[in-house]
Amino acid sequence: MVDRPPIRYFDHAATSWPKPPVVTAAMVAALETASGNPGRGAHRLALEAERVIAAARSSLAGLLGVADERDLAFVPGCTYALNLVLKGLLAPGDRVVVSSVEHNAVTRPLAALATGGVNVVTVPADAEGHVDPDDVERAVAAERTAAVVCQHASNVSGVIQPVGDLADIAHEHGALMVVDGAQAAGHLDIDLAALGADAYVVPGHKGLLGPQGIGAVYLSPGCEPHGLVQGGGGRDSAAAAQVSERPDRYEAGTPNVPGIAGLGAAAELPRAEGPAIRAAERRLARRLHEAVAAMPAFRVLGPPVLEERVPVVTVVHATRAPDEIAFELERSAGIAVRAGLHCSPWTHQALGTFETGAVRLSVGWGLTDEDVDVVLESLAALGG
Repeated sequence: MVDRPPIRYFDHAATSWPKPPVVTAAMVAALETASGNPGRGAHRLALEAERVIAAARSSLAGLLGVADERDLAFVPGCTYALNLVLKGLLAPGDRVVVSSVEHNAVTRPLAALATGGVNVVTVPADAEGHVDPDDVERAVAAERTAAVVCQHASNVSGVIQPVGDLADIAHEHGALMVVDGAQAAGHLDIDLAALGADAYVVPGHKGLLGPQGIGAVYLSPGCEPHGLVQGGGGRDSAAAAQVSERPDRYEAGTPNVPGIAGLGAAAELPRAEGPAIRAAERRLARRLHEAVAAMPAFRVLGPPVLEERVPVVTVVHATRAPDEIAFELERSAGIAVRAGLHCSPWTHQALGTFETGAVRLSVGWGLTDEDVDVVLESLAALGG
């Protein structure tokens, strides 16, 4: 067997790894003691499953500043949630304004809706990936608009967008504000009561450090997308139509109780350890950014190092292809990174890297200065 170096994991923007022990423990406990189907029985396993879900919803609502827990629905993830919101809110003839640096989880549902008569208007970002609120306001004011859609933070450039300002603009013109929080949750302090988003989606498995296959969508009072899925929910089984009460109307079928348990445990971490975790992430990402930016052969995408950003450092090399760099980093030092277009071709078009793609190094829980040292040494050895 070939000896391989230990994994140094710099792909947290894709999914976090490893998971904190409390997350794993909560999932195992749910499998052992909460394996009933919640809402479908009065026996102890079903009742314990209901308790686990209620506790997780309360923890996540507290973390995100959601006043009414019923406005927070558990979903399989951000992609599902964005499909739910966009397809459930927009109808043929509606107009939607969207930034030019969105993830495929936004752009592909909108492309499908466009074939059915939804008018999708794109507002360009600048060469660093910033969205200008003035450009958004001009686009929204030009014609009646149903919704504005924007990411909170970029998985490529690390840019944090002014989504609070965009929400104000949307509301001034009678539009809804839809925010993709995939790269923000767990990395930024989020207060949805203050932010003003009508819909905000979060994944469990990225910055929140929870498991894959579970996430949540916040829907403000009055934001009522049609459900994507209908089926059993444990309430009013005799009714022909799906129940209308929140969050049940958006949670048809057997829920992912172990995943919800893990997400609930993860949502408790920021209360005790969140500031320290985020400070460590920012420090390591900034150190990585500064050092790579000083290497003549590399260019770091996005804003300068002093601007606040999520812990993503995405680079291109003057002569070497991203997939070649990613392969060599893993082969020589066990460094796990992401190469390519990062499911966000619009962003790479805005940044001028659509033809080549880039290498993304994303920092997260568990990494150390030693890991960053190894990355920098390995990049320099590639001809930095």
